[in-house]
Amino acid sequence: MITALLNHVQKFVSLEPEEIDLLESSILSSKVKKKDHLLKEGQICHTMYFIAKGCARQYIINSKGIEQTLQFGIENWWMTDYISYHNNVPSHFYIQAVENCEIVVLEKNVLESILVQIPKLERYFRIVSQKSFGAAQMRIKFLFTMSAEERYNHFKNQQPDFVQRVPQYMLASYLDFSAEFMSKIRAGKV
Repeated sequence: MITALLNHVQKFVSLEPEEIDLLESSILSSKVKKKDHLLKEGQICHTMYFIAKGCARQYIINSKGIEQTLQFGIENWWMTDYISYHNNVPSHFYIQAVENCEIVVLEKNVLESILVQIPKLERYFRIVSQKSFGAAQMRIKFLFTMSAEERYNHFKNQQPDFVQRVPQYMLASYLDFSAEFMSKIRAGKV
């Protein structure tokens, strides 16, 4: 698990052997079972999660009691509730394993210490944050500019393997339509 993180970091910044040793000694790895939660609404988030293997999702429960998936995270993706994490306030989100996951756990106080000791990691986390923000911007654009069927087809074409990995109701909620509508799209009845 830690090797996956180190390989990902090395794509963006070069670490010296002693920096790698420090990073390895500072992080924890964990296995999370499918459907287990890493974070629940109301908890204060003190952790960033790097997904080494598997798939997780961030979601809310809307006013009608329906789960609305906001984000998926797969291999080499970071997940957290940034607002709770940075402001030390209760989370508005849930983070749940969609598949059995292997994750690297990075606690906030540990990350702050590592960033002082390995300044290059500031660049790594800036790049990762920019990529994440860009993905969120594109998702919002697609929600506003594409029909439901166009969103599904675009996602299916961009991420064909991923469509098979997650339950259809989660994918439907991510794409902002009902599971019933998803069935119609997949059956070609739209």
